Amino acid sequence: MGIDGTGIKVSLRKAYAEALIEIGKKRKDIVVLDADLAKSTQTASFGEVFPERFLDMGVSEADMIDTAVGIASTGKTVFCSTFAIFATGKPWEQIRNSAAYSGFNIKIVASHSGISVGEDGASHQCIEDIALLRIIPKTTIVAPADAVATKKLLFEIAETPGLCYMRLTRPSLPIVYTEDEKFKIGKGKVLKKGKEILIVATGSMVYHSLNASKILEKEGISSTVIDMHTIKPIDEEVLITHASNKKLVITVEEHSIIGGLGSAVCEVLSEKSPVRIKRIGIEDRFGESGSYQELYKYFGLTPEAISQRIKMWL
Repeated sequence: MGIDGTGIKVSLRKAYAEALIEIGKKRKDIVVLDADLAKSTQTASFGEVFPERFLDMGVSEADMIDTAVGIASTGKTVFCSTFAIFATGKPWEQIRNSAAYSGFNIKIVASHSGISVGEDGASHQCIEDIALLRIIPKTTIVAPADAVATKKLLFEIAETPGLCYMRLTRPSLPIVYTEDEKFKIGKGKVLKKGKEILIVATGSMVYHSLNASKILEKEGISSTVIDMHTIKPIDEEVLITHASNKKLVITVEEHSIIGGLGSAVCEVLSEKSPVRIKRIGIEDRFGESGSYQELYKYFGLTPEAISQRIKMWL
């Protein structure tokens, strides 16, 4: 496992744009749509290189999804981007009845997910997107931990049939992986092994969970840390294997604890390997306005807060 220890922060949106252009050069069937936010999502870069394969749909998210379905019906693979709150909330019916039900190759890559949208406030902080799409049949949902994972997983979802959803953050995230790391949809990454507890994290909380594990290690608490980059289909095998004989399983996500990673892990382990589980995330409430650093502290998503809660539960 190649874990990068530099802590250098890189934009996931920039990584997405770079990977999208790479994929576009290799595959002529790639088409990209955006809903009036191409500069923020950085799909504008793809449009500059491939103007004939890029459409800005304006403030019209439902139209974007239905247009994507129409284009995909001709054999194309279509990427759709906007902020997470607009990508999953406004066009949910179109995503369900047109995109997912049709089975066409449509990939929704949403930026500005979670509370780290920051000062834009609760109206723009999407903490429900995983739950909204996880319930839809035959969907693939991924949340990369860093820029390296973003690029590698984007290549994977480009080859994955049907509807795929990738959630990205607004702020840059610390690099977790080295460039030679390989990823596979539906297969979690065991980043660290320990005997007492299991921490399962996704997206921006992977780096925080690794640091929380280091804090616990100094206090004699040994933990396994898994990056569950694919929330659906979730890696049941790695969960069952590493949850057995643990005192406690903890899930950590920048999403509501209802319907997201925590719920998915509980569903698997309650049926197949019962164990004590605690969920860390946003607890049945909306976000607040503030910098993302302030909000991580406020909602208890810093390494210090995560480790403190784990100690309390133990």
